[in-house]
Amino acid sequence: MPSVERTVTVDQPIQKVWDYLSDFRNSEEWDPPSVSTERTSGDGGVGTTYHNVSKLLGSEQEVDYTVTRYDAPHTFQLKGDAGSIQLLDTITFEERDGRTSVTYHAEFDPQGAAKLAEPLMPAGLKVLADKVAASMEEHLNRL
Repeated sequence: MPSVERTVTVDQPIQKVWDYLSDFRNSEEWDPPSVSTERTSGDGGVGTTYHNVSKLLGSEQEVDYTVTRYDAPHTFQLKGDAGSIQLLDTITFEERDGRTSVTYHAEFDPQGAAKLAEPLMPAGLKVLADKVAASMEEHLNRL
């Protein structure tokens, strides 16, 4: 199963970083492919659902996410269903000396015919992960 992981460290307190990233609606700002993200149910904790529209390779992809783990302010996890691909995004937070490190780990599980493209995914995911990490770091530094 293809996956990517990136860590960024910013000069921000953990609570401020947690509050921003654990409200997944903010992915519209820090996640370059995201066009829109709306909360469709819940209060942000476990069981909360989000509907995300992302633009990848020139086409829009809709993903329905459910928060599966919410351990403030240390771990935030969402499972995503994009039909042909199942996603698992885990964001972990660690504070040290007033700085916060955020590790974003994303797993991609192609389903059905999409499995044929699995060997091609790692190269594209690396580029995407680098862009997401750079954007996340930039937006967190502005908080």
